[in-house]
Amino acid sequence: MESFLSKDELSGLGLKQYGKNVLIGRFAQLYNPESLAVGDHVRIDDFTVINGRVTLHNHIHIAHFCGLCGGEAGITMEDFTGLSARCSVYAKSDDYTGKSMTNPTVPLAYKPGIIEKPVLIKRHSILGCSSVVLPGVTLGEGVSVGALSLCINDLEPWSIYAGIPAKRVRDRRRDILIHEKDFLVRGTG
Repeated sequence: MESFLSKDELSGLGLKQYGKNVLIGRFAQLYNPESLAVGDHVRIDDFTVINGRVTLHNHIHIAHFCGLCGGEAGITMEDFTGLSARCSVYAKSDDYTGKSMTNPTVPLAYKPGIIEKPVLIKRHSILGCSSVVLPGVTLGEGVSVGALSLCINDLEPWSIYAGIPAKRVRDRRRDILIHEKDFLVRGTG
């Protein structure tokens, strides 16, 4: 048995759309696949769970044991982005202040405090292992987030962040833009 779904299995998932060279791990869980749009050259590893509205552009890797909860607001990952193992990205979350009940077994009428805001991970942004992104956060272009970080606010482009909550550590180099241009010009993209 192959580690990734075959082309026939992929076409049978009922995805909103998918491009070429898409690899989805046999043990990944895709709830509401009709809300998942996948571009070209995307790899989703085993034991990842994706639900709600999620859009993955091109050249994206989502490592094993990640969770993406898009809800209705949605998560968008632009080109050349990635999630290291055990990252969690939430566009939807229960309210934990006590004004709402929590968990999916409770009807929405008893959960007035649900938080639902889109998450945007812009080009060339990466998240280190076990990092968490909460609803409404935008990772600017070229952001690098260190392992075990909690992203609760927008992150400035071309910056390196780390910590709980994530704080800006320093600038991130932009050499990858030169590599991207060369990669795309050579026709291997």
